[in-house]
Amino acid sequence: MSLGLIGLLTIVIMLGLIMSKKLSTLLALIIVPILGYFAAKALNLLSEQDMGLGKLITEGIKNIAPTGVMFIFAILFFGILTDAGTFDPIIKRTLKIVGNDPVKICIGTVVLASLVHLDGSGAVTFLIVIPAMLPLYESLGMKKTVLATCAALGAGTMNMVPWGGPTIRAITALESSSGEVFTPMLPSLGAGLVFIILSAIYLGNKEKKRISKLDIKPDINIIHEDESKEEIDMMKRPKLFWVNIILIVVSVYVLVRGILPPEVVFMISTVIAMICNYPDIELQRKLVDKHAPSALMMASMLFAAGAFTGIIKGSGMLDSMAQGLVSLIPESLGTKIPLVTGVFSMPLSLVFDPDSYYYGVLPVISTTAHSFGIEPVMVARASIIGQMTTGFPISPLTGATFLLTGLAGVDLGEHQKSTIPFAFLTTIVMLVVGIIAGAIVL
Repeated sequence: MSLGLIGLLTIVIMLGLIMSKKLSTLLALIIVPILGYFAAKALNLLSEQDMGLGKLITEGIKNIAPTGVMFIFAILFFGILTDAGTFDPIIKRTLKIVGNDPVKICIGTVVLASLVHLDGSGAVTFLIVIPAMLPLYESLGMKKTVLATCAALGAGTMNMVPWGGPTIRAITALESSSGEVFTPMLPSLGAGLVFIILSAIYLGNKEKKRISKLDIKPDINIIHEDESKEEIDMMKRPKLFWVNIILIVVSVYVLVRGILPPEVVFMISTVIAMICNYPDIELQRKLVDKHAPSALMMASMLFAAGAFTGIIKGSGMLDSMAQGLVSLIPESLGTKIPLVTGVFSMPLSLVFDPDSYYYGVLPVISTTAHSFGIEPVMVARASIIGQMTTGFPISPLTGATFLLTGLAGVDLGEHQKSTIPFAFLTTIVMLVVGIIAGAIVL
């Protein structure tokens, strides 16, 4: 048994346990990679430079720590503004525009996520889109998994932009240019955007039928079990609406421009929002206590994901999987490498993080393709239609996935089951269009 096989089994078992709900996401992210590490150690498959389980986990947590801090304060920030009633007028106006039509709301979510993701940051996209749209979904009784899926499709498809992580890595790894890798794929990107809008229409119609049977009436005042209508009204701050809106706009501007790190932005914004809306110390404590459970739960999920990636990457399992993947390509498929790469690009997001794939797997596959007379850039183009593009918002190897599911309040397994079919089909549509347009030659 090889180290790569153990790594693959670790990921497959972990995903299987999560999606089948045999084990919670938090426990699966911690237990399964630890068992994989000990299995590799027992079989003497680890290198002499093995840092040990403790250091591997610690390094992984260090890498994810800024995202965890950002997530905690983002929940507090948007939670405070929601309690203050900041989004109520926006929801009312949106309801007037789209009516009670889940189709229009789903389309709006996809379009908004696509536009916001023009900056190439998944975390920023979800921090803007989910808090803005979640109250609207709740008011109409729409499933939160639909919100997560629409946001994931919009952000994932748009992640192909040349300044996005995957395309930049592909260009760098092959010492190419955006003109060679990305520009020929513009028809594919256009087709992908059209397809996700059609997917949004399908999801919206499905929700419309479900809601009509339940006879749910829109209600922007979502009352939780531990709250009364009087308590909700008492927390509203309608006179501070524009103050809060300006605070959101400034925070988003600083985020998008990269003036300050996201975690710093939300720490400062949370303090300002708290002081402006709730200067009373007792109210501040009450708000922190109210939002602490969800913040703590999802932050712990992020740190568990950090432990998982720390073990998988630091132990050498990812590198070994990359080498094994290339060795599995038979000579008979040599001329079809771009096609095979395109088909499996999205699912490979569940196995390889972007650095491991684009700096480890892609160069080797491209070299192999070149030996069969295929231009290496063809493999790069086939890769960016799925690997950590449409696939990044469902991958357990990215913090943005947990940010998305945490903000939307959905289980990772449910999100994956809901989103993977649409993400995969989007990739296939882009692959077909890429072949027709001549960007990917078979």
